[in-house]
Amino acid sequence: MVNSDSVIHPVLLCGGSGTRLWPLSRKSYPKQFAAVTGDESLFQASAKRLSGSGYAAPIVVTNSDYRFIVTEQLGDVGLTADAILIEPEARNTAPAVLATALYLAKTAPDALMLVAPSDHVILDRGAFQAAVDLAIPAAQAGQLVTFGISPTRPETGYGYLELDVSGDVQDVVPLKRFVEKPDAARAAQMLEVGTFLWNAGIFLFSVQTIIQAFKDHAGALLDPIQASVDEAQADLNFLRLAATPWAQAEAVSIDYAVMEKAANLSVVPFSGDWSDLGDWEAVWRETGGDGNGVRAQGPVTSIECQNTLLRAEAEGQQLVGLGLNNIIAVAMPDAVLIADKSRAQDVKQVVAELKAKQVTQAEVLPRDYRPWGWFESLALGEKFQVKRIVVNPGGRLSLQSHEHRAEHWIVVAGTAKVTIDDTVKLVEENQSVYIPLGAVHRMENPGKVPMVLIEVQTGTYFGEDDIIRYEDAYARD
Repeated sequence: MVNSDSVIHPVLLCGGSGTRLWPLSRKSYPKQFAAVTGDESLFQASAKRLSGSGYAAPIVVTNSDYRFIVTEQLGDVGLTADAILIEPEARNTAPAVLATALYLAKTAPDALMLVAPSDHVILDRGAFQAAVDLAIPAAQAGQLVTFGISPTRPETGYGYLELDVSGDVQDVVPLKRFVEKPDAARAAQMLEVGTFLWNAGIFLFSVQTIIQAFKDHAGALLDPIQASVDEAQADLNFLRLAATPWAQAEAVSIDYAVMEKAANLSVVPFSGDWSDLGDWEAVWRETGGDGNGVRAQGPVTSIECQNTLLRAEAEGQQLVGLGLNNIIAVAMPDAVLIADKSRAQDVKQVVAELKAKQVTQAEVLPRDYRPWGWFESLALGEKFQVKRIVVNPGGRLSLQSHEHRAEHWIVVAGTAKVTIDDTVKLVEENQSVYIPLGAVHRMENPGKVPMVLIEVQTGTYFGEDDIIRYEDAYARD
């Protein structure tokens, strides 16, 4: 565990679209929120790993679309955030880290920040926290500490850290230089030399040290990011960074802006299991399988397959692999990916191609997550749409009306509290209610279990923009 007299402030970077794990990961619900290798999402596992004795509540940096997902997923594992900073737009990792440091400087100027992506897998929480413990003295002494992963193969998909092995103080090693992603021959050579680690993108430093590093190496970022923090506006339990100055900041990574230029760099080697789950081959490696190298997840059947990932996500699906070798097959309700395992890094090209064709599945999941729960379309015709809607306990949709559709609600689980104009009533399981076109209405879940209903919409237009909101508990426009 972390030294009791040293409080670490975790900073979870929670943006990105995870295009290499399409179709599971999409812009509307990227991989950090998905249960890729276990029952918890990668974000939940990351938050739990950076918690406990010696750790403050996390600061999460994310965007507006994910803010309620962050809150709900933290709550589901018994955690709350110290702050959730909302980026007006994605500007890479350097502005996100600097904004967090400037935010902390207002209340905890001597704090130590542990910056980590929210979509990595580290199985041994105790071993990782022990590595953080080793890094504390160096960070307190003004070092920018990064964590390097002991390589297990000649990986071409990661950047590397070259160690200065002439010094070794309490297992904290001076960093000689950053190395860009190598080709296969160079990666094999670096693995053999033994003085190179994978760059995990995880850092520990004090607030004052990182702010000074930005002043020294990326001074142009300071004024716009400081203004964005100073002009930030509270929105429910979130802090929205000011958009106008934020847009003036360069989109740049923390490595390029600061780390590759700084002299006060140290590395803590970490030899535990780690993966950034950067593609489906990485998921295949991290998932338990049979003796033939077949990794099966969900309702799947494998017949005479080898070194293959079979994954099905939808209820009622059955994905069958017959005689496959080195294949990735991922089935979602609305999209299926079949690829040679050697092409796993190229799945992002699939997403780019689908976006160019304006295919909805490129970025949007069929299940639409909202602060009150989620819904998905079950059937869509010219004059009707059928949805399944799940409302969390205490969840409350906005008071709204529609110009182009009427709705029938059938409660199939739980109890709905329904408002229709001036009437408020409870609708129990196996009961239904009709919402006329133009009626001002709302549904709520007053119970302690999720409420599930089937909504049948009838009319001429079913887009989500056919909503006139009169009141909303979640302060949405």
